[in-house]
Amino acid sequence: MRFVYLDWDKKEAEFLPGLFVPLRPFPGVLGVARAEPGRYSTVPPGRYAGNLDIRELTAGTSLYVPVFVKGALLWASDAHAAQGNGEINLTGIETAFREFNVTVEVIKGKSFEWPRIETPTHWLTLGYDEDLTKALGILKSETTKFIMEQRHVSAAEAERIMMQGWDCRISEVVDIVKGTFCFNPKDARTRPPAPLPNKETATDYVTVSSNTDLNKAMDGASMAMINLIAEKRKLDRLDAYGLASVAMDCRIAPPTGSDVSVHCLVPKSLWRTAARAQ
Repeated sequence: MRFVYLDWDKKEAEFLPGLFVPLRPFPGVLGVARAEPGRYSTVPPGRYAGNLDIRELTAGTSLYVPVFVKGALLWASDAHAAQGNGEINLTGIETAFREFNVTVEVIKGKSFEWPRIETPTHWLTLGYDEDLTKALGILKSETTKFIMEQRHVSAAEAERIMMQGWDCRISEVVDIVKGTFCFNPKDARTRPPAPLPNKETATDYVTVSSNTDLNKAMDGASMAMINLIAEKRKLDRLDAYGLASVAMDCRIAPPTGSDVSVHCLVPKSLWRTAARAQ
């Protein structure tokens, strides 16, 4: 366990000496009661949202969730000061909110199967399942349906738009039910994102793994990143593991064949001191 000081003036935390993680507080859990009666663990997310662990759910965003029971029974918890895309070791930089303000609106006449998130510039579509490969299938289906609704196009055209602007991430792999999400720009004129890097760049450490099984691709890319930053920055492997969970960005390459690739990135800007000499 590592305790870190949260500098809210500078919006950063010194995770290790000379290594600073930007703070972007958000609720790891925000959702409603599920449809099935009974007691359930708060760990797995689902159609009711809950433990989504999506770091984009910061102040100024909106979460849209289907309501299953009278009154919805909204609940929130699991405050994070920061978290990586992937959250590979079950934790981000955990904290407690001093204050958490939520505006609740009931929207009548809307019907969708999975939660969606609205940011000032994008809509986020989600796909969750215990199997990350199946989660990706749900994500593609949800994204296609969303584009059809928003742009009033055919399924084939929606799939083309989805692939052209593909910008999708892995939110977490530790909550029994694993998560994926895609950015869908509100402005149709937005340029497609640049191709994902396959090797280290001037700004990021990069690892890549491909497999027909997205679970294995994610495992391979994230483990390679732990090993890479441990070697490059002379970190203890447990420290590298913790850093990857709070700062790594694991992205899914556009799935064009039987294999799917995961590209994990860690910004070099986190370090403000040179790596220790061997």
